[in-house]
Amino acid sequence: MKKIVFSVALLVWAVFSYHAYSYIPNTPYHWGFNKGKNGMPADAGAKYEEILEKYDAVYKGDPNKKHIYLTFDNGYENGYTAQILDVLKKHKVPAAFFITGHYLRTAPKLAKRMADEGHIIGNHSWHHPDMTQITNDRLFKELEMVEEKTKEITELESMQYLRPPRGIFSERTLVAAKEAGYVHVFWSVAFKDWNIEQPKGPEYAYQQVMNQIHPGAILLLHTISKDNADALERIVVDLKKQGYIFKSLDDLYMERETKKIP
Repeated sequence: MKKIVFSVALLVWAVFSYHAYSYIPNTPYHWGFNKGKNGMPADAGAKYEEILEKYDAVYKGDPNKKHIYLTFDNGYENGYTAQILDVLKKHKVPAAFFITGHYLRTAPKLAKRMADEGHIIGNHSWHHPDMTQITNDRLFKELEMVEEKTKEITELESMQYLRPPRGIFSERTLVAAKEAGYVHVFWSVAFKDWNIEQPKGPEYAYQQVMNQIHPGAILLLHTISKDNADALERIVVDLKKQGYIFKSLDDLYMERETKKIP
């Protein structure tokens, strides 16, 4: 009898969940924005701003504070993450690393080092799919697999931040991720640094960051880039000289939550 009752309850939940999500648009969006210039913030436009605000997602911080939130995407290891971690440790800079299942399987020691040195590990999904093209059940599983493996490697109890693969999202995926306890973190400073077949040198990486940087920037870099690894120390040192302070995503999140309190 108990099994029958449980099965009926599960069926009711599944039907309710299906109908609840069926009213949420799944139109795919590809994250993009007008780049910042001369210290002015990047602008994602009214439509994206409205969607992100509606679902508590974020792509930049307070434009009146010279804070920078440094983030990295780690799809796979290419030999440069240790160098990046060395620079962060030397200059006491916090960062967030958004990692995939492939990264956790192939570079567990580096993932553990990130956690041991106080950096945030964010969820970048297990298989790096377009989340608008998979079911909610599959989406939840993608996140859960990363959570479980991260906990096994690092002993971190929970994960809070999500970066959607390839920057593709929809209102449905925003809702589903929020239900799973995640904050979507996009970015306001980035460039085509993931194409390692066409390296342009550390000077190019440096100039791309410095030209776009602005107060409240969420800076996205990819650890597979040698250009980024070689340019990072100069970027950190020079931004500090300009009065910027590197802050954690936790600081940004707490600031946003505090503003919600009447």
